[in-house]
Amino acid sequence: MAEAAAKYVLGTISRGHLECLICCCRFIDPKMMDCLHSFCLNCLEELISRQQPKADQITCPICKQETAVPDTGLQGLPNCFSLSSLVDEFNKQERLLEDEPSNAPPTCEECEEGLEAVSRCLDCDGNICQKCRDTHQKMKSTKKHLIVNLDQSEAQVPTVDLLKKDIPQCNKHTTNDLCFYCETCKTLACAACVALDHRGAKHKYREVADAIRSYRQDVGKIMQRFENNRHEYKVTDDSLSHARNRLKIMVARACKDITAKEEEEFAKIRNKSRLLRDKVTQIGEEREKKFEEVQKRNHDKMERAEQIVATVNKLMQQADDFELLDLKPKVMHNLECQEKLRLEHAQHGLSFVGVKCQDVVADADLGEVLEHEIWQSEEEFHCWDVPEFDQSDIDPSDFAISVACLGNGDIAVNDLLGQLVILTSTGWYKSKVNREKLNRPARVAASSDGLLLVVDEDYVKVFDSSLKFIRQFEPSRQINEVDGEPESNVSGIAVDKKHRIAVADRGRKLISLHHLDGSLITAIRHDLVDFGLAIGIEERLIFTNYRESKLICTTYTGEEVFNIKIYFSLDPVRPTGVCCDDAGDIYVSVHCEEPEHSRVFHYSAGGAFMGPVALGLHSPYDLTFTQRGDLVVADEISIKFFQRVSVEQSRKRIVHCSLYT
Repeated sequence: MAEAAAKYVLGTISRGHLECLICCCRFIDPKMMDCLHSFCLNCLEELISRQQPKADQITCPICKQETAVPDTGLQGLPNCFSLSSLVDEFNKQERLLEDEPSNAPPTCEECEEGLEAVSRCLDCDGNICQKCRDTHQKMKSTKKHLIVNLDQSEAQVPTVDLLKKDIPQCNKHTTNDLCFYCETCKTLACAACVALDHRGAKHKYREVADAIRSYRQDVGKIMQRFENNRHEYKVTDDSLSHARNRLKIMVARACKDITAKEEEEFAKIRNKSRLLRDKVTQIGEEREKKFEEVQKRNHDKMERAEQIVATVNKLMQQADDFELLDLKPKVMHNLECQEKLRLEHAQHGLSFVGVKCQDVVADADLGEVLEHEIWQSEEEFHCWDVPEFDQSDIDPSDFAISVACLGNGDIAVNDLLGQLVILTSTGWYKSKVNREKLNRPARVAASSDGLLLVVDEDYVKVFDSSLKFIRQFEPSRQINEVDGEPESNVSGIAVDKKHRIAVADRGRKLISLHHLDGSLITAIRHDLVDFGLAIGIEERLIFTNYRESKLICTTYTGEEVFNIKIYFSLDPVRPTGVCCDDAGDIYVSVHCEEPEHSRVFHYSAGGAFMGPVALGLHSPYDLTFTQRGDLVVADEISIKFFQRVSVEQSRKRIVHCSLYT
């Protein structure tokens, strides 16, 4: 059984590492190409005979990289001594397994008496009986041979070091050792070669030890840069994956909007609806293909780089110094190519596809595809236009500090007076919370099932869509206090799709996560916790810091994903509110020093700045998305709506404004 297992292991290793990929047989006279792949000499000769007339180069059948054929022919390609030695050793071990009887005890190989062997002479490489062992120890020519017991021979056999060879001799001066390496000629040389053939200032040579030390250092530096490329690849690949996912979400949303319009117009627009849906889907598929192609190219580059790195690492571990130096030009050429590795980044703009539907009249189209993300203010209503807002004790500029959107399209707005008002999507008053139920509400959020959650001093208060009070809980009471920390100051709130509530406490610098009933799940601490708080994709917490002009993202476990400074025209601005769309992209409302220059900034889920969205705001405090994807901003004195529009619509608005300027 042990013999069968040994044969199986040898066969597996041979097939995986010692067989030529052209003939699928064990290597015979292996030659190494410029791409560091090795093949049998005969296989290469047959290969180049089929690649005529380009006989001065041979193409690698694995990676398709070309290798120049030396003047002496394919025989002049570098030998792969490590493979040759391993093949020889494997052949030897297989012969030993085949020659050794499976059950019968071994017999003496020195005499003809057929006695059972009890020992093994490692110098003679043969099994011997007790009589021959005694003779070995008496004879002058064999008494110094190393003899071990037969059952210990396996453990006592010194490991054959296939990679350690004697110092090679110079081909030209056969009695001299190769002890120098000429950097100019990229070749090993003996002392006579240096004195005769490598003289002059143009030849730079050094001892083999120094050359291999420098060589290994250069390889190490390139390997480190490759690790940086590996990290860049992961970041880029994640960005591309997010862009593809966002594209899918946007395509799905656009198709959903089209379907809604289709049902509204029904019979007369069904055909045009199909055409427009196909157009959106086609754009999505084309861009999806582009993203996929970029990812594939990046993957292929990295896969090729990984192959080269693996081969180089194997050479560095297995080949001796002289062989490494002999292969240095090829190794360094391949490593330098990987050092110049250029990964393609995501064109985030291609991840957006939307639709702007319109009424269909006569031959008009059902709508138009929004291939670029352009936002435009479509509607605004002022808080003082709502009579139910009590304005007797406070200036109108103190209204609208937070806003949330319910699933039915209604909008919840709260102000510094302690009012929580429900408005329709067109700004009409619907209902409000009585004053005695709220003291100083700060922020409001809405769950997907129609609940409103309001931060009111130290409490989180829960109301249904009709503003009926349900429950309240105090987040700070569930978290152990740290000695010397400030008092609790609950300031922000958000809710995820699993109805988990995140609460920001800017006093104690922490964010706590709760179930809908208020029970604590976990709490994370961060020095930059402030007012703005949102929940993104993959259970990420996104929050802003007003004083530090920071946008921060962490996981639910507190691991920081990014921490970036928010700028406008090279000057930091003050972020107030933050929200995320269905794809996980981040939108931040910011205050600028100059009036009417406040705006909303758009960031990717990974924290990359995408550009401004809503411009010309007065003093935005908070923002959110409606169910149909419109952006709603609580701009202190008013509530503003922003919708995605086509490039042509945007141009018309600019022309219209310029006529009245």
